[in-house]
Amino acid sequence: MTDLFWNLWTWIDSVLEAIPAPIAAIFLLAGAIAAAMLLFSIIVRLTRHLFAVRHPILFSFLRRTKGVLRFALILLALSVAARNAPLNQDVAGALGRIFQVGFIVMIGWLAIVGANLLADIYLLRFRIDTEDNLLARKHVTQVRILKGAVQMLIIVITAASGLMTFEVVRQFGVSLFASAGIAGIVVGFAARPLLSSLIAGMQIAMTQPIRIDDAVVVENEWGWIEEIKATYVVIKLWDWRRMVVPLSYFMEKPFQNWTRETASLIGTVYVNVDYTVPVEEVRQEAYRIARESKLWDRNVINLQVTDAKSNTIELRILASGRNSPEVFDLRCEIREKIIDYLQREHPDALPRARQEQYWHNTPSLVPGGNASKDINATETTGTDGNGKDPALPRQRS
Repeated sequence: MTDLFWNLWTWIDSVLEAIPAPIAAIFLLAGAIAAAMLLFSIIVRLTRHLFAVRHPILFSFLRRTKGVLRFALILLALSVAARNAPLNQDVAGALGRIFQVGFIVMIGWLAIVGANLLADIYLLRFRIDTEDNLLARKHVTQVRILKGAVQMLIIVITAASGLMTFEVVRQFGVSLFASAGIAGIVVGFAARPLLSSLIAGMQIAMTQPIRIDDAVVVENEWGWIEEIKATYVVIKLWDWRRMVVPLSYFMEKPFQNWTRETASLIGTVYVNVDYTVPVEEVRQEAYRIARESKLWDRNVINLQVTDAKSNTIELRILASGRNSPEVFDLRCEIREKIIDYLQREHPDALPRARQEQYWHNTPSLVPGGNASKDINATETTGTDGNGKDPALPRQRS
């Protein structure tokens, strides 16, 4: 059998020697492509029979990377064939190096697809579109950050491997690591943002100050964490704008996370009313509004007088909800219905400015005037003309 293959190779070599070098090189490269395609078809058939049932993850990976794997095998075959083609040594070396770099890029692509596949399979068990999604958001955040870091690492390794195939770059890298001088410092400073982002990403993946779908306040802007990439975070603001923040921001500066431990929040509603308002009746109305609302989570509802100003008092209503969007809608609902209730049942309790005139019985300072109609007099004691207590704050003249 060995003699048969040796004789076949000798015959092929003698045929190639008889053909002009450029044509022989073309035939050799075409044969390499055909051999790679044949090898790829064999691999596909074997994996379909062996791994389709027993190893579904591996079969899914091969199915997703079918085109990339085919191209990688072709580039590998071309790289080997180009180096052995009957061409000028420099031309053959350049072609072989180009095909080798392409093969390295395809391997990096395969690694990224594999990392994405493993991440997607792991996240199939978690859903963040449910009400109680704290655990799911925790795992989704960790996996997405780690996936981004792995992708960046694969890209860096792939680029470095491709560049190291060139002798000039290889010698520069060796001298750089050996000298550790000014060039090393320059490269270190250039790589500092990338390294700091990677470190910040690992810290966020472990400590998780933010998660996917968290409600946060950053730079006085309120929104949700929409995406967490390897170097930045995308925040979807309440008006659908997007704020892009460096990943290191969340490790270096303070910010508000409204859903750090739970999505439930307490909303606040402030209403300014007159001093004559019946507070207890308004409190009972606030309780009734909350009980009838589908947005209230049945945990917190409270009304208190939190401030007393010159003309009005301030009522503060606290109500809890399941998440920040529902709490915002609940606040608006309570505010609207309380105002409607005051307009219907207690219109006198709406904020107003009083101006009262007091009468006195001293003789008129105006000749021929009537003392009972003289105004701009001093304040008297007792109740005013409407029987109201004059102790309430009011503007007098």
